[in-house]
Amino acid sequence: MSSKKLKHKAKNAQFNGLSVMQQIKAARKASREEEIRLHGKPLKISSVVSSKLKYNRKSRNNNSFTEE
Repeated sequence: MSSKKLKHKAKNAQFNGLSVMQQIKAARKASREEEIRLHGKPLKISSVVSSKLKYNRKSRNNNSFTEE
């Protein structure tokens, strides 16, 4: 067998007999544990990135009317 088929077979062997949701949960848990092992903490992945082209009226960005 080619190495590609062996890898695929080995990958599927660990999820034998589990439902799809259990497989997803196990894969996510393994991914999270590896991320914590590599970085020492879970990474934040749900941050909102605002467009630089969008108008922003916050005072920290509007420095044109500073009193001196």
